[in-house]
Amino acid sequence: MKIPTHRAERVSAPAGSVEFDADVLVLGGGPAGTWAAVSAAERGARVVLADKGFCGTSGATAAAGTGVWYIDPDPASREAAMANREKLGGYLQDRRWMARVLDGTYQQSNRLADWGYPYPLDDRGRSQRNSLQGPEYMRLMRKRTKQAGVTILDHSPALELLVDDGGAVAGASGVRRQKHDRWTVRAKAVVIATGGCAFLSKTLGSNVLTGDGYLMAAEVGAEFSSMEFSNPYAISPAFGSVTKTLFYGWATFSYEDGGVVSGAASKGGRSAIARALLQGPVYARLDKADDDVQHQMRVSQPNFFLPFDRTGIDPFRDRFPVTLRLEGTVRGTGGLRIVDDSCATSVPGLYAAGDAATRELICGGFTGGGSHNAAWAMSSGTWAGQGAADYAGQLGTAIGRKLSSAGTIAFRSRSRRAFEPAVLARAAQDEVYPYELNYFREASRLQGAMARLDAAWLDVSEADAASEANVLRAREAAAMLATARWMYRSALARPESRGMHRRDDFPDQDDRQRHYVTTGGLDEVWTSVRPHADAAYAEAAE
Repeated sequence: MKIPTHRAERVSAPAGSVEFDADVLVLGGGPAGTWAAVSAAERGARVVLADKGFCGTSGATAAAGTGVWYIDPDPASREAAMANREKLGGYLQDRRWMARVLDGTYQQSNRLADWGYPYPLDDRGRSQRNSLQGPEYMRLMRKRTKQAGVTILDHSPALELLVDDGGAVAGASGVRRQKHDRWTVRAKAVVIATGGCAFLSKTLGSNVLTGDGYLMAAEVGAEFSSMEFSNPYAISPAFGSVTKTLFYGWATFSYEDGGVVSGAASKGGRSAIARALLQGPVYARLDKADDDVQHQMRVSQPNFFLPFDRTGIDPFRDRFPVTLRLEGTVRGTGGLRIVDDSCATSVPGLYAAGDAATRELICGGFTGGGSHNAAWAMSSGTWAGQGAADYAGQLGTAIGRKLSSAGTIAFRSRSRRAFEPAVLARAAQDEVYPYELNYFREASRLQGAMARLDAAWLDVSEADAASEANVLRAREAAAMLATARWMYRSALARPESRGMHRRDDFPDQDDRQRHYVTTGGLDEVWTSVRPHADAAYAEAAE
């Protein structure tokens, strides 16, 4: 296929800013964002992509290797792949969407091979397409994005969306961190591909993932879904940020006195580790890996060993302290609710892809690192880009649309009280980091956290506008706070344990609650229940 070279039109800009006109604006430069940009450009759209970091190197994928939910188009294999995760996800998946994603991921993974991605070969010379190395993958995606004619704005985080008089999303504005000025893109459609929210928990590649897209979308009235499934914690060395957990299957976990942590090596071992950490330090040693396994580990995931090599620790022979780092919605399933096959949100002109969008339709209430997430990024990014381009084409020239900024928190001058981003970020972290609040949930503890979060939101909503130097950090902190409130309000609305959502006061899964929890709002957070896809299909057929 000949790749089109439509470039966004540069227009005159006022002093201190740069402006662009485009058909589609993509916010985020990870896998979902780059697939969206390429797909929109291939539809003939003029596309701008704005990345918070450097497109191709920032985000969770670029720093790691990842599995991919890539299944050959054999009916039995596809059926087994879909059935394999249904129980784990609390039976909230939608088989139609799972099949769509399997088809989309198969196609896009094969395109990567055509583009030159160096997939490894097995002993029989067959290309193995069920995993990707982040650096090579994202380097290739940046190259293809540029070749597609997309205008890339690096180090240019978005701050707020633009809307027209009818409430449709019509662009965004942000800052260019290296130029020390602002940017504005007027677009007919916007794709939110800014990733999830890891609450600055020091997980590798996640410092740019603070829920910024959520906040911007909420300010224009977008809805969220499955935000209660947002409490995954990953094992990490206490002195490092690498949260690859596969190798801990060869570990022995122990208390400070050397006693073995009971249950830590079982399937649900993370819960045992979390409870042990509530009592004191926990240590690990990868003493179950023989010489051959150790070699394979170093070859397959070399960055896992970087923090050990730097500190002189041999993880196979030395005990080392571990912790559990919150990965939030980056490895949860909650996010912006999508309302149709094009990954449109509940707001006209706004689309969502990757970790910014809910993955409930293919993961239900549970996911993890890579695999389904990587497949979802490829597929949803493609559909969102195509959907946004088609929407822009239907909109026509849109001459004379009057646009306004939708940003609220950190932009409105309401008092002389200073906006303190670091204090606000800490307030959110204090409520989502503790295992006894977020990992092991219970009504009274959740209600206490909600009361404190709501009070913090009220306080910040009455604060003065942030200074130019602080506005990005202020928006990040506000996004984390808002995300925590959607998470916990949704958790209270699901009085059962399902998927990764665990309630100490409701430890069992309740068959009557096989539904989705929708949430939204800023000053007033609300929740509602939507039927599971099976029920919705049955109702439509009647």
